[in-house]
Amino acid sequence: MAKYMFYQDPGHGWVKVFVRELKQLGIEDKISMYSYRRKDIAYLEEDCDLEKFLQAKQARGEGVELVERHTNRASKIRNYNRYIG
Repeated sequence: MAKYMFYQDPGHGWVKVFVRELKQLGIEDKISMYSYRRKDIAYLEEDCDLEKFLQAKQARGEGVELVERHTNRASKIRNYNRYIG
């Protein structure tokens, strides 16, 4: 079972995933502009894009464990570029 960091601030949350994995899963072009990207890492927003990722992993029979990290401030992820597949 693969572990992924789940970053949360008071208003939202994102899961950190390498873009190459999104490509391998065939969902890189299905990720919305509500997610973010910094270099080769995508931060999938929790309400829609995370579900797409989890469904793709499940379809391959691959388990996912989310490791939560919470901050009481606005996350720096909000300052990254919007995801554009």
